[in-house]
Amino acid sequence: MLTSFEVMQAANISRATLNNYISLGLLPRPLVKNPEPGASTQARQIGYFPKEVLTRLERIRQLKKDGYAMAEIARQLELDGFQMPEAPEQSFKTAHAPLLEPAMQSVAAEKEKDAYQPAVPAQSNLLRLSIDHIPFPAYMVNYNFEITWYNEAARTELLGEFDRLPADIKERNALAYLLKGRLGRSGANREELLQFYLLLGKRRLTRNDLMDVLTGQTDVPEIKAGESLAEARPGGTLMQLPLTLGLENGEIARYNVYASYYREGILFIYQPGHAENDSLLGLLERRDEVIRNLLKKHLPVLTEVAVLVADLQNSVRICTELPPEEYFELINQIWSTMEPIFRKYYGTHGKHVGDGMVYYFFPQPDCNYIFNALLCAQEMKAMMRRISKDWQLRKSWLNELYLNTGLNEGQEWLGIFHIETKVEFTVLGDTINHAARLSDFARGGAIWATKNLLGKLTSEERQRVQFGIRRQDAEGREVLVGASYSRISELANLNTPRNEKLCDIAALPVTEIIEVRI
Repeated sequence: MLTSFEVMQAANISRATLNNYISLGLLPRPLVKNPEPGASTQARQIGYFPKEVLTRLERIRQLKKDGYAMAEIARQLELDGFQMPEAPEQSFKTAHAPLLEPAMQSVAAEKEKDAYQPAVPAQSNLLRLSIDHIPFPAYMVNYNFEITWYNEAARTELLGEFDRLPADIKERNALAYLLKGRLGRSGANREELLQFYLLLGKRRLTRNDLMDVLTGQTDVPEIKAGESLAEARPGGTLMQLPLTLGLENGEIARYNVYASYYREGILFIYQPGHAENDSLLGLLERRDEVIRNLLKKHLPVLTEVAVLVADLQNSVRICTELPPEEYFELINQIWSTMEPIFRKYYGTHGKHVGDGMVYYFFPQPDCNYIFNALLCAQEMKAMMRRISKDWQLRKSWLNELYLNTGLNEGQEWLGIFHIETKVEFTVLGDTINHAARLSDFARGGAIWATKNLLGKLTSEERQRVQFGIRRQDAEGREVLVGASYSRISELANLNTPRNEKLCDIAALPVTEIIEVRI
C-alpha cells in the first residue's frame, strides 16, 4: 500500500489533481486507517492506495496527452480492463468528503500534507464543496469575457496549458484561450464555442456588442451575415446548458456547463456529462460565499480604470455640530442613497478611510466606463442637494451639505485586500492619488476632472459634456470659459496651509464638470 503522499511523489501530481481524479471516479478512494508502524508522520489517520494506482495514473497521463477528455478517460480505463471504483455519485458524497473538508491536523501533519479524517455520512453539514476543490474545469470572466480566475483543471483541459496569464487584462480573452486549447482546435468546436458564448452573453449584451467583444481577437471564426443565432436571452442568476464537443480521436466530450452570474462577472463550471451535481449545485446556491471567495482569489491585473473620489465638505465641523447618532445617521444616509447610483453605472467600491468614498469604473462591453463615471458624479451631486435640503428642514440650520468630487483615468494595477469577512478592491498608482487631491481641491459640491480623463472620450461624447474654467473678467465678474483647462497652480494659492497637499498636482491640467447630457 502507498500513502497519498507517496502516490503524488511517484506520479508527479498535486493533491488537487489527485482529489479531482478520485471525485471523477478515475481512481479508487483511499483506505483511511491509522499510520503503519514506523511511519514518519504525526497524523492520526492516513489515506492508503493500492500500488496498482500508479499504473492507472500513468495510463491517465497517456490518455490526457492523446487528447482525451476526462469523461472519455473513465470509459477508456474500463475498456482497458481497469476495475472502476464505485459510481461517482456515491463516492463523491461519502468517501471523498474528507478530501474536500480536511480536519485540522497538527503542524507536522500539515507539512506532511498526508492527513485524512474519517469519512462522514453524506447528510453531514460538514460536506460542503468549496471553490478550492471544484473537481471540474472552472474559471471566471468579467463582462468583457476576460479571465479573472481559473482552476488547474481549466488551465490544463480547456485554456491551453499556459504558464501564466498576461498582466494586461485586455490580453485575457477567455474565448481566445479556449480556441487555443485542446478542444478549440477543430472548426466544428470553434463554431460551437462561439455560439455558446453568444448565447451566454446575451444576458447583458446585444448581438453587435457580443461580436465586437468576441471577434475582436485574432484567429476567431466569423459569423456569416444572416446566420441565425440562438435568440433565447438567459434569465435568472444561474444557467445550465449542454455543450458537446468533438475530440481529435473522433469521440465526443459532453459537458453540462453551469454559468453563475454575479455583478463582478460570470463563473463557468464545465461538469462532465456523467458526473453528479448535488454538491456542485449546493455550492452555487451559496452565492455570497462563492463570490467572496472568488474575489479573494482575483488575479492582480493591469487595467484601464476611471476613479471617482468624493468627500463630505466640512465633515469635521458637521460632526462637531451634530449629536453622534445623527452624524452616523447622516453618513449612512449618504452611503445608502449613493449605492444604487454606483450600481447603475457599474461602479466598484474601493478602499477608503473616513466618511468619503472611492469608486472604480472599469471598461464595459456595452458602455463607456469614463462616461459612466461622469454620469455617476452628476447624479450624486443632484442627490446630495436633496439630502442637504432634507437636513436643513429637519435641523432648521443653514448648513449646505456638499460632496466634493475628483475624477481621473489611467492604467493601473488592480488587486484585492481581504480579511476573513471583507474584500476590498484596491488600485495602486497616481490615478487614484490625483483623483483624491482633486476632491480636496473641489469646493461647494463641484466635480473636477483631469484633462487626461476627458481626452479619452470620443469627440461626440465630449460634446455631451459641458466643462470649463471659471475666470474673472475685467470688471471682476465670474464667467465660464467653456471647453478649457487650467493647471492647479493657476487656480489655487499653494502657499496656504490648506493647499499644501495640492503641490503634488500643481502642474496637472484640470477642468470643472458643469453638466453631462445623457
